[in-house]
Amino acid sequence: MPIATQYVYIVSMDVQPDKEALFNEVYDTEHVPLLSKVPGVVKVTRLELQPLIRAVDGKPTEVPSGGAAKFTAFYEIEDPSVLVSREWTDAVDQGRWPDMVRPYTSNRQHLLRKVIG
Repeated sequence: MPIATQYVYIVSMDVQPDKEALFNEVYDTEHVPLLSKVPGVVKVTRLELQPLIRAVDGKPTEVPSGGAAKFTAFYEIEDPSVLVSREWTDAVDQGRWPDMVRPYTSNRQHLLRKVIG
């Protein structure tokens, strides 16, 4: 499916293995629904890193992940100002995320990309 907006905010992170079930539950049932209601957020897609095996010189070869985080979320947003809006600021700190999940995350990366094609 094509990207519906001009901007994609990409958030990646790892989570402590013993907190992974809670992380996924809170992300899916609280965090994404809250952020999806923020004006200017069009779509949220979650991804999980998978092993990559591809042919190199005709032989299946596992490609190292280079330290990439296990979980990523793509937030399709209308404009970068969404990320500093009062609605966004309020949404990121609601529910169980700030106290029960965020402290157990690591290897966090936040990127903003503009769609150019």
